[in-house]
Amino acid sequence: MEALLKAVHISKTFGTLPVVRQVSLEVHPGEVVGLAGQSGSGKSTLAMLLAGLYPPSEGRLYFAGRQLRWPFRARQLGIEVIHQTPDLAEHLDITSNIFLGSEICWPFGWGWLRIPQRRRMDREAARILADLDLPFDSLREKVANLSSEQRQMIAIARTLTRSPRLVIIDDPSLLLSYPYQQKLLSLIQAWQQKGVAVLFSSNNLDHLMAVTDRILVLRYGQCVAEFCTDDASREEIVAAMVGTTDRRQLTPIIWALESYYRAREQAEKLRYSQALLERDLAAQDTINRQLIDQLAEQINALDSANIALQDAQRRLLTELEQERKYLAREIHDQIIQDLLGVNYQLEGIEGDESLSPVLCSKLTEIRGSIRSLVDDLRHICGNLRPPTIDSLGLGAAIQSYTRDWAARTGISVTLDLDPNLGRLPEAIELSVFRIVQEGLHNVRKHAGAANVEVCLKHTSPRTLMVSIADDGRGLPEGFDLSTLPAEGHYGLLSISERVALLGGRLKFQNQSGGGLLIQAEIPHPRVVLPRGD
Repeated sequence: MEALLKAVHISKTFGTLPVVRQVSLEVHPGEVVGLAGQSGSGKSTLAMLLAGLYPPSEGRLYFAGRQLRWPFRARQLGIEVIHQTPDLAEHLDITSNIFLGSEICWPFGWGWLRIPQRRRMDREAARILADLDLPFDSLREKVANLSSEQRQMIAIARTLTRSPRLVIIDDPSLLLSYPYQQKLLSLIQAWQQKGVAVLFSSNNLDHLMAVTDRILVLRYGQCVAEFCTDDASREEIVAAMVGTTDRRQLTPIIWALESYYRAREQAEKLRYSQALLERDLAAQDTINRQLIDQLAEQINALDSANIALQDAQRRLLTELEQERKYLAREIHDQIIQDLLGVNYQLEGIEGDESLSPVLCSKLTEIRGSIRSLVDDLRHICGNLRPPTIDSLGLGAAIQSYTRDWAARTGISVTLDLDPNLGRLPEAIELSVFRIVQEGLHNVRKHAGAANVEVCLKHTSPRTLMVSIADDGRGLPEGFDLSTLPAEGHYGLLSISERVALLGGRLKFQNQSGGGLLIQAEIPHPRVVLPRGD
C-alpha cells in the first residue's frame, strides 16, 4: 500500500541549534504511528513540520503521492492537527471556533458570497460536544472564558467537523483529565477503523502502547528506533529513548515511569470525581455522603496500586533469594565436591614413588590451585546464600560474614549483637542480612574507611534497629538518593528499597567526627524470649 504521508530526510535548525535531524517516516491510510521520546527530543517540532506550520531546513514531504511545498494549508489537503496547546480564536464563541474554516453556509450566488447557517451549526456543535461528553450551558460562550481542558476539547471537536485523511496529534493529553484522555484514545481508534491515518506524539507510553501500530523513537532530534507495537516491550522503547540497554539503569526508569503513570491516572480519576461531586454539591446537600464514599474509593484505589507495586517487588526479591539459594547449593554440592574429589585423586597420584620430582612439584601446584578455587567458590556461595542463616539464624550469619569481610578487606569491624536477637521470619532475616551486606559493600567501595561498627539491637519487642557506622568520608554535600542509579550506584538505593518493603524507616547521617551512619528500624513479629531473660 502506498504511503499517505512520506517524509524524506526532514531537518530543522533554529539558528545554530539542530532540533530535527534527517528524519524519514511513512504513515499509511488506517495506520496509527506513535512518536515517543523524552522532552526536547524534537517530537513537537517534527509534528509542526509535517503539519506545514514550520518550513524545514532541508528534506522533502509527500502527501498522497504529491510533493508538498512549504508553506501549505493542511486542512485543504485533508490534514487535521491537534496541538499541544489549543489554537483557538479567543474572541469567538464555542460554535464559531468548532466550525472555524468549515462553516456550514447557505447556497447563495456563485460561491463567492457565503452566509453561515447559524442554527444548523449550533445543532451540529451540540451533537459533537454531546459525543465528547462535554456539556455547555450556552454555545455563545467566548472560548477565552473556558478552562484549559474545555478549550482543548473544543480544539479536538473542530477535527470532527470534517472527514480528514490524516490527523496529526501533538500530545494534547497534558491538559486533559483521565476521562477525556480516554475519549481521545477512543477517537483515535475510531479514525483508524474509518481508514484515517493518525500520527500520535505522546509522552505517555501507556497511551502509545494502547492505540498505535508502530512507534518511532526520537532522541536528540533523530529517529533512533522503530518498533511494531505488538512485538515491542516497554523496556525496549525506554532503552531507545534514553540510549542505553543496561538493565541496571533501565529497571529504575521503567519502574518510575509505570509508577508515575499509574499514580497520575488514579489522581486524575480522583480529580475528575471530585469536580463532578463539587458541581452537584451546590445543588444537592445530600451528595455529601456520595462525596465521602467516592473519595474513599479513590484513596483505596491508590492504596491498592501502591500495595500491588510493593507486592511485585517482594515477589521479585523472594524469587531472587530462591535462585541464589539454588545456585549456592548447586555450587557447593556439585562443583565443590567434584573439585575436592579431583584433589583427592591427585593426592593419591602424588604419593606414587615412581613419579619424578618435577611432576610431583607440578601436582602439588595444581592441588594448591584447586584448593584456592574451592575457597573462592565457598566465598561466592557465602555471598549468594549465607550458609549459617538457615540453621543457626541471623546472628550467626552476620558474625561469620563480618569476620570474613574484615579478613578480606583489611577494614576493622566491631560487631554488637543483641544477646536476645532470637529467630525472625526467614524473609526478615534475609533482608536484614542483605542490608548489612550492602552497607559493608558500600563502605569498602566508597567510604575509604579504616573502621566500621555494625550493631543489631531490639529497640522494642517488635522492632530491630540495624546500624552501620564507618569513619570514612561520609556523604557528599547535597546528597540525593534518586540520582544514584544514573551514576551507577545501587547499594544505598537497594537498602532503601528493602527497608521500605519491610515497612521500616531509614536514615542516612554524616557523623560529626567523620564517616556515615546508616540506621534502619525494622518492624517484626514479637520475639519470644526464654524465661528468666
